[in-house]
Amino acid sequence: MRLLLGLMWLLHWLPLPVIGRLGEAVGSLLFFAMRSRRAITLANLRLCLPSLSGRERRRIAHQHFRYYARSILERSVLWWGSEARLRRLVVMEPGLPMDVIEAGPTILLCPHFVCLDVAGAAIAQRISACSMYVPQKNKVFDAALRRGRARFRPVRLFTRSEGVKPIIRAMRERLPFFMLPDMDFGPRDAEFVPFFGIPAATLSAPARIAAATGARVVPVIATYLPGYRGWKVKFYPAWEDYPGGDITEATRRMNVFIEERVLEAPAEYFWAHRRFKTRPPGMPDVYQNER
Repeated sequence: MRLLLGLMWLLHWLPLPVIGRLGEAVGSLLFFAMRSRRAITLANLRLCLPSLSGRERRRIAHQHFRYYARSILERSVLWWGSEARLRRLVVMEPGLPMDVIEAGPTILLCPHFVCLDVAGAAIAQRISACSMYVPQKNKVFDAALRRGRARFRPVRLFTRSEGVKPIIRAMRERLPFFMLPDMDFGPRDAEFVPFFGIPAATLSAPARIAAATGARVVPVIATYLPGYRGWKVKFYPAWEDYPGGDITEATRRMNVFIEERVLEAPAEYFWAHRRFKTRPPGMPDVYQNER
């Protein structure tokens, strides 16, 4: 792992177009080598985008692998590139909503697009925040990840095992919560609401935390700029009347928003995750027949 991190450190000296093209070449190889992940990706696309032909879905899946591998190599720039370089490469649209953040508790809701780490880095350049993360098995890589995410401003990272109480305390101290809301962590604290028409175990935490703290929810989407010129981080207007009185409906509303953004950049969404791993009682495993 130390050797791999050393190679990534060397990568950050290269121009971004070189890193991007190298990452995409690696992704093309992984598309053919990682059979199980390719099958999961194609299954998700078949379920969520059934109007597309099999050929179109395979093209999106291939491009997704290219983008995902590219995003991993580009973390070298996020972790070791200069602050000035990052500011040149990241376009923030329209800009960090400091008026909302300074007014009270805030959730910065960032779905799993492959460039989400760019959003985290862009925010951390300007303000401190809190977030949740999954501890890595390799301690060297775990330390590098934590250091990379907090190198500009202090970032409080919590694990799922700690629950939501430390997050709520941090939010009440005026630290915005950078939240990744759209992975399948099982039925606990989740609602089965549609995602592209398929029942998906969806975290209700955004709605519950917003209800408990009075937080405003500001969606954030990070995507690639064309021509290997960098990234765009777009902040959407804070949701009005959220979560309202119905947690299930608020969770469904979140998924509708994510669906709309996925259709704008389908290859950049994280399709390799088993989004429909947890099924409602009596419903079959959607991945068992994929090869």
